Amino acid sequence: MSQTNSRTAIIRDHAKKRDGVAETLLAELLFDLFELDAQNLAINFDQYSLNSLNGFFESGEEKYFFKFHQEEGEEKMGGEYYRADILTRAGLPVDQPVMMSTLPGEQILVYKRRFDPRFSDVLRAIDLEPDAAAAAEAVDAERKLSEAVLKVYLETLHPVTPGQVAEEPVHRLFSARLVSEPGATFPGGRYESFYIGKRFAFPGASLDWNEFAAAHFVINGVAYEKTVGELFDEAHKRLAPLRLADAGGVTAHGDAHNANVWYRKSDNGAALSFFDPAFAGENIPTLLAEVKTTFHNIFAHPLWLYEPALAEQKFKARARYENGTLHADFDWQPSPIRQALLDAKATALWKPLLTELKSRALLPQDWRTVIRLGLFLCPTLVMNLRAGVATHNPTSSLIGFSTAVMVGSEPGEGSDIVTRFLDAIDPEHA
Repeated sequence: MSQTNSRTAIIRDHAKKRDGVAETLLAELLFDLFELDAQNLAINFDQYSLNSLNGFFESGEEKYFFKFHQEEGEEKMGGEYYRADILTRAGLPVDQPVMMSTLPGEQILVYKRRFDPRFSDVLRAIDLEPDAAAAAEAVDAERKLSEAVLKVYLETLHPVTPGQVAEEPVHRLFSARLVSEPGATFPGGRYESFYIGKRFAFPGASLDWNEFAAAHFVINGVAYEKTVGELFDEAHKRLAPLRLADAGGVTAHGDAHNANVWYRKSDNGAALSFFDPAFAGENIPTLLAEVKTTFHNIFAHPLWLYEPALAEQKFKARARYENGTLHADFDWQPSPIRQALLDAKATALWKPLLTELKSRALLPQDWRTVIRLGLFLCPTLVMNLRAGVATHNPTSSLIGFSTAVMVGSEPGEGSDIVTRFLDAIDPEHA
């Protein structure tokens, strides 16, 4: 993967090193863009900032929050990120920045500082210390947000051309991470640099890439049809932007994981609102619009994706590789609050959305495959899941790849949490 040299990329690189340079460079960027004299600048080193950077600063008497998302090759883009006005015009609850730069390689949002928690932090607390009242309030907030999002999806759903779909930046979260530029060479990008030709270490087994890519998974006794290699190949073909116009397009945030959602309590209960609309668009492929939200807010928890060190302490995992099959056994599973969120999203958003697609003859026959392939790419390409490379260890790596296969592939027989979810949202099912 080529390393970009945009200002935001350089700042992120120094932030990872924690060498004190990032703060200086960020202050210079804020002054150059907005003539802000940034004081007391503090970068927030939190577990959710996998491809972004956020933090706080003061200027005069004002307190601010900043965030930017930085992808490979961003400096070549033409200002596609951060079209916050799109979501506001559509009626979605979104926190508007007070300052914004869409200059390629210098794209950043500045907000008035809020002291509300992010929804991700609220849910993490419930994961670790279950609280029935807090869980009920959180699920109610999720349901209300899903209903508001559904309303916008139904109002903005429209036929789109392949060209319109291909222009949306949301593909940088999916297909663009499978290829290298120029020429969209496959395999390439993060897929190639993360996995191809590498070794995979799990508790009890170590595989090279060829073994791992071709291995059939048996996860807690359930056999799955597709291998990791097959899922990557199918995702490259089916999630190609030019093939995703068949389900129409909608106005969407595109990356509304709960670290991009504020949680505000009032006498009327809790309410949620978006921020960081880095991938917002008006022609986002309908079947991709809620994929990031569904995976990162539910199947990535508790702990394994964002806090693998804690997952290693909390969960037991064991792998066994024989005759081309990788047996993965572990005691991780989505927590009750995550299952409740999945149920809410299924009934309040996914089912009525797919029902409307079907009524308008916009629901492709392979819609389950499209959703599954999108879900599969969420964990595998948001960060490197191999143990010992970034933050993952053998236990979290096994849980992570197993979860990716579980969401990406149908089981050979029977059902699991994903097949039950897909059955629940199927317009053909009562």
